[in-house]
Amino acid sequence: MTDILLTNDDGIDGDGLAALHRELGTVGDVTVVAPADDQSGVGRKRSTHATLAERDRGYAVAGTSADCVAYGLRGLDREFDLVVSGCNHGPNMGAYVIGRSGTVSAAMEAAFLGTPAVAVSAYHNAEFFPHPPADYDFDAPAAVARELVSRSLEAGVFDAVDVLNVNAPIDAEDPRIRVTHPDDDFDVTVDHDAGVPDDLTVGEGERHVALRDKFWPHTVGYENPFPDIDDVRDRYEVGSDRRAVVDGEVSVSPLTAPREATHHEELDAIVETLNAR
Repeated sequence: MTDILLTNDDGIDGDGLAALHRELGTVGDVTVVAPADDQSGVGRKRSTHATLAERDRGYAVAGTSADCVAYGLRGLDREFDLVVSGCNHGPNMGAYVIGRSGTVSAAMEAAFLGTPAVAVSAYHNAEFFPHPPADYDFDAPAAVARELVSRSLEAGVFDAVDVLNVNAPIDAEDPRIRVTHPDDDFDVTVDHDAGVPDDLTVGEGERHVALRDKFWPHTVGYENPFPDIDDVRDRYEVGSDRRAVVDGEVSVSPLTAPREATHHEELDAIVETLNAR
């Protein structure tokens, strides 16, 4: 039986985690170590101290998703074959986004600690973000994750890959699965005239600016999740994770944890010159 450590960034009571727990329980022995509350978007932030409590579903850690993985892999008296993170209530794709995603970062934390991982995120073809999550069914992405987990372990996929980043639709029957790479399209807009949020206080001598990520054209939080698909389809190349999602497919991006250095002859020459002084 495969020993699986299950976590997420939406919190231990998340609907997506519950769906994954059910599905993975049919192919492995699942232990849940998840944040006590929502840790979305915290990336690989780690704490030096954390508290935890046992819940019906597993261990609830008052910390980040990376904290949960660190505790699960090093604080429990058992060895895990795989870490699964998710199922996130919304997609995680694109080179920039996956770098700050709590869901994907939990998987990366596992990889750096020597255990392969799968990050699973769900999206809705028409509404994009499944929000509020209680109104949606996460069984379809969880079933895809179950198949990928069992088949990838059997095939030795993790001999060469550290993390599989999976984005799956919740509203498609038998969607096509595509191996992808993270899209590198990203930009930020700065709005000097945006209204001040109710929970933000602007002190004397300060001024407010809004920093907005342009993940998708005309996407504003949960309010305007998607423009017409045909208007953005050609913006993303076939084979990228974002194109797969635009096309309603399951995106599977194989990732490695260590950041690779690039050899650069001009930099070598600069260093050689500086060392010769």
